[in-house]
Amino acid sequence: MIRFTAPLQLWNGADGNWHFITVPEDFVGEIKAHSLGIRRGFGSVKVEVTVNEVIWRTSIFPMKSGGYFLPMKIASCRQAGLAPGDDVNVMLELL
Repeated sequence: MIRFTAPLQLWNGADGNWHFITVPEDFVGEIKAHSLGIRRGFGSVKVEVTVNEVIWRTSIFPMKSGGYFLPMKIASCRQAGLAPGDDVNVMLELL
């Protein structure tokens, strides 16, 4: 189980707005070791996420910098009571 606190960020792009959380660099090695030999689109890794007692399954995606980010649907943000800039306590279970 990976646990961390990080800010909810908002990215504004041509295709609309995206909410996401950057997974701290401390966990990159663990995530990469877990996903060795697993080939998924865009290098994604399946996870179960818990935020403010809201649980869902999704994927985290690699960034060019070598880290990972967790996209959050607006519905998940609303259900968890989150807004951009909020510090979020995240639990990730690698699947």
